[in-house]
Amino acid sequence: MAGIVQVGLLVLGIASLLKAYPAGLMVLQWVGALYLLYLGIRMILSSRSDQGSKLAVAYSSDWSAVGEGTINSLTNPKSLLFMFAFLPQFVDPSSGPIWIQLLVLGTIQKLGGIVSLGSVAVASGMIGRWLFRWPSLLVWQQRFAGLVMIGLGLRLLMIGNAGTTSQFVLSRASR
Repeated sequence: MAGIVQVGLLVLGIASLLKAYPAGLMVLQWVGALYLLYLGIRMILSSRSDQGSKLAVAYSSDWSAVGEGTINSLTNPKSLLFMFAFLPQFVDPSSGPIWIQLLVLGTIQKLGGIVSLGSVAVASGMIGRWLFRWPSLLVWQQRFAGLVMIGLGLRLLMIGNAGTTSQFVLSRASR
């Protein structure tokens, strides 16, 4: 879902817009950091809700998981920097319409991501089913994952230089 939005933004020339307004990536970084903090806190609180041997697992529908993944992907500044700064370097204006070249490059990149990340998702599902055999281990895994998300969110909030990094990367892409 996020890939469609990202490729669409790539074709529309969002890289030029981000080069002109680098604060946009900084805002995106803050939104992503706050979302990671929210997810981490939610995971830790839900792991503490049932101290018994049986973990109450909230069912997450497929569409809910797609929605969370989409938000996560669309607020990831590193993914966007790759898409908007790296791929345009392979466009040759003499080879045809730029938007078609960007569409092809973005689509290839996203299809590669579907294959690689799809494999990770399948493996994670298998490990998740295995973890359900030991609810106490699942509780600690959920707490650890929540702490990792909080740590990543805090790191994103504190580095505060995504605008500088994006200016460097975007200026190199325009050469």
